Amino acid sequence: MINRETFFQKVRVHPFGGTMSQGQVDGCNAILDAWEPSTADIRWLAYMLATAKWETAHTMKPIEEYGHGAGHPYGEPDPETGQTYYGRGYVQLTWKANYEKLGGILGVDLLHDPALALDPDVASRVMFKGMEEGLFTGVGLPRYFNPSTNDPINARRIINGTDHAAEIANIHNAFLAALI
Repeated sequence: MINRETFFQKVRVHPFGGTMSQGQVDGCNAILDAWEPSTADIRWLAYMLATAKWETAHTMKPIEEYGHGAGHPYGEPDPETGQTYYGRGYVQLTWKANYEKLGGILGVDLLHDPALALDPDVASRVMFKGMEEGLFTGVGLPRYFNPSTNDPINARRIINGTDHAAEIANIHNAFLAALI
């Protein structure tokens, strides 16, 4: 069980810079609530929290991608469903195939209602399943955090190459310090 009082005392200082909005607290609590039954490596949770902080523009709330995918192929309405599969949620889930795959795994109709990825419970489950099993890019948390490996820099490859990897690793380290 995570000691939330200690967790919030620590993360309020770093990585949140001394203050947190109610939305940031609520977002962290939603992710922690979804995690609590888990016995997986706590570094995974720290990295998911760091990813969520970065991918939600530090709001810790599931958000829609700024610009709704404008200029990207995934930002165009799908001819079959009429839906647009731009980034949503804690990890900015994109592409029709990913919405369909994660929706099928989770038993949620993300294909026909992609806005469901904005629900904190669904967004948490998408993030946990996708990052653990490598469903976004083919690599998952076990590759970067296991008994012989601790690599928060390259763990960024789970979501988006090495884009801002050092900053996210720093955020990961702050969350990890608050969790242990």
